[in-house]
Amino acid sequence: MSAALMMPMAVSSAYAADPVVQGTVVSSTPAPAKTTAAAAATTPVTAALPNVKILATGGTIAGSSASNTDVTGYKAGALTIDTLINAVPEMKQLANVSGEQIANVGSPDIDNAVLLKLAKRINELLASDDVDGIVITHGTDTLEETAYFLNLVVKSDKPVVVVGAMRPATAISADGSFNLYNAVKIAGSPKARGKGVMIELNDRIGSARYITKTNTTGTDTFKSVEQGYLGVVSGGNVFFYNESTRKHTTESVFDVTNLTSLPQVDILYEYQNNGSYFYNAAVAAGAKGIVVAGSGNGSMSSASSKGAAEAAGKGVVVVRSTRTGSGVVTHSSSDDKAGMVSSDSLNPQKARILLMLALTKTSSPSEIQTYFDQY
Repeated sequence: MSAALMMPMAVSSAYAADPVVQGTVVSSTPAPAKTTAAAAATTPVTAALPNVKILATGGTIAGSSASNTDVTGYKAGALTIDTLINAVPEMKQLANVSGEQIANVGSPDIDNAVLLKLAKRINELLASDDVDGIVITHGTDTLEETAYFLNLVVKSDKPVVVVGAMRPATAISADGSFNLYNAVKIAGSPKARGKGVMIELNDRIGSARYITKTNTTGTDTFKSVEQGYLGVVSGGNVFFYNESTRKHTTESVFDVTNLTSLPQVDILYEYQNNGSYFYNAAVAAGAKGIVVAGSGNGSMSSASSKGAAEAAGKGVVVVRSTRTGSGVVTHSSSDDKAGMVSSDSLNPQKARILLMLALTKTSSPSEIQTYFDQY
């Protein structure tokens, strides 16, 4: 691993060269990325190696701080994709790597416009014989949402790996560099084809359908508690042991080619003594769908049930998920009677992603239920 990423920012030659970083002061606005064409012109292409494109969106993996012991108060998305690539030159032994900056924000600011832009660009790149795999750098807070969205709309069986970091690039024990190295290794591996969109952190390979962030700051935060990991990267090798049985990528009916926006879907949290007014507010604000982060097996209070029924009466599709963090929200005849959908094992944030896409196809709760059963 490059020594550049193991040093404090003030002495790191890799970061000192980036226009965003001036000594130990980070500018408030990231500088534009160097052009991909310019980067490609100075990087020789090796015919024997796979071609991997890295699409950057920002996040902690591109984070920077004036202190090399700061792992929580850093600026996310401070460094450009060229800086990340140059700081891990060992990747060029794995693949012909080039980069492109799609966005440069903390992942809470990834919105539907960025999702659509990213998905369309990935499909465009993967349609080319010159691209064998894609890596997306992303902040971890909403990484699983982007990954699951891509899992539903990417139209290729070529590897797509979403990668992030829990510590900024300037930290003493930054994890992003090795995560990125591993992600490129996976994206360039023929064994990774057909696996759906994957997430790589902490040497684990997770399915976008199953894996989720489980800890606020720990480097082992991404876990697949119920279904397990797809595989691991160990000893410089990629190992796969499992695969997702749910539809994804080339089997998916969802297509973003002609979409310029996505339907508004809101998430409402269930708790004691809650009221129905949040449902009224969501409907008034233009929601076409509502996901309920229910208690236990997606249970809802009498007030929530009333609000949900009123929303459904106005054509809003309501999906029951759970706030518990794992387990299946089972479907029942009472759901059918109320015109509600159950989320299966999708957590609220992923249920929102699927509901947004389902609403581009239909507003029928029974038809949308089939999507939740299959995806």
